[in-house]
Amino acid sequence: MRMQRRHKEEVRGNETEVEGVHQGDKEMGGMEALGEEEMAFGLIPILFPLSSLGQPPVELIRHREARWLEMTSHWEKAMARRYKKVLCRKGIPSSMRARCWPLLCGGQSSMDRNLGKYKELEQSPGDPQWLETIEKDIHRQFPFHEMFLSPEGHGQRGLMQLLKAYTVYRPHEGYCQAQGPVAAVLLMHMPAEQAFWCLVQISERYLPGYYSPEMEAVLLDGEVFVALLRRVCPKAYKHLQKHSVGPLLYVTEWFLCLYSRTLPFPTVLRIWDTFLSEGVKVLFRVGLVLVRLALGSSENLRDCTGVVETLEKLRSIPARLLQEDTFMAEVRRRVGTRLGFCCRDRNLHQPQAQPPAGPGPPPLFTPAFLIPEIVVDPPPPPPKEQRRLEREQLKEQRRQEQERRRQEEAAEKQARKKKPPGRKKPDTRGKTFHVAQRPMLSLAQEGREGEEPGPAKRNSAPYLETYF
Repeated sequence: MRMQRRHKEEVRGNETEVEGVHQGDKEMGGMEALGEEEMAFGLIPILFPLSSLGQPPVELIRHREARWLEMTSHWEKAMARRYKKVLCRKGIPSSMRARCWPLLCGGQSSMDRNLGKYKELEQSPGDPQWLETIEKDIHRQFPFHEMFLSPEGHGQRGLMQLLKAYTVYRPHEGYCQAQGPVAAVLLMHMPAEQAFWCLVQISERYLPGYYSPEMEAVLLDGEVFVALLRRVCPKAYKHLQKHSVGPLLYVTEWFLCLYSRTLPFPTVLRIWDTFLSEGVKVLFRVGLVLVRLALGSSENLRDCTGVVETLEKLRSIPARLLQEDTFMAEVRRRVGTRLGFCCRDRNLHQPQAQPPAGPGPPPLFTPAFLIPEIVVDPPPPPPKEQRRLEREQLKEQRRQEQERRRQEEAAEKQARKKKPPGRKKPDTRGKTFHVAQRPMLSLAQEGREGEEPGPAKRNSAPYLETYF
């Protein structure tokens, strides 16, 4: 009953949520407390300021809510038709996220197939080793959110039960510290059972291998991110290579926590809307934009003289650049990298096979499963001097081609003007002229008796042969 009452309060609070703008460049200690509408996310406004600047009209919000309500009421039919990612890119209405996220990631279907499974996992004692680790991390998850202020509050206790249930469900993986903030964000929007199955889908379908003890997928994707950064922002890539700033120093927190510890909370929710719709490639796009904003210009690199300064620059991007609408537009517009993760995102919105009832053996991990197919845009255009040389070479090639054609045409005209040589008369000087006459056939042999012979022809008998 208490869980249902809490869920109703969260949904009622989400209905009044305003997609605000995170204010920028102010010191935390000097911020003034804001109004009640800025507390829609449950964060203490003096530490997490939100502004109503850029708020969409109420009519537009209601229109989007009605559209998503219609889609979620006929979800299978909507998914059977052409799926439009643009709806998620515009942002899911705050009042609909509790209903849309489980449908998008497949958590709702998993929960329907495993009715009562979460209660069974919740009542299991669990591994004492994992329970001790989870207990140490609980107070670190959104300490300024009203749900997680008190150690005895329903937020921390619910998060403890959710993470313990996951360690029982997947004992071979256990608990990863980065799962704490992910589970906390899910728990802010939906009941614990739905949040649990959404966490399972994110860990197994969207980010397989991320939360394993070896974290093979994170290591691999870090190298992929560096390769993409080299093509998208060469200046930042050279700076990071110069100061030996490896991808694991900044990408690990971004990808494992889904940016929940890095960006303003409204922007995090917009990223999650797109991530649950399109898959892990969204994490790469967001990361590339962050590096470009922090290290993409010479002015920003002037103060970065080492590893510490570079990492601090990545953490201190001006908040005005991280406002949700501005930032997501930058992700879609400026990043010219198209990532087709054929192995991860294939059949993302198709019905999935039923997971095993028990923990079962660990899922097979093969590096080929995590290797993405990357398609990048062509390299940037060459410098001005190189383009000038290429134009001159092209002109010279055209001139030589025209000269060759002109010579061929002139040769053809000259050949047509020349007359064929006349027939030469035989040279008969000093030679003897002989005339030989073939014997004439008789009239009887020709079968024409009484007829006079006609004029001699070449093939006739009296034809004279002349030779020398």
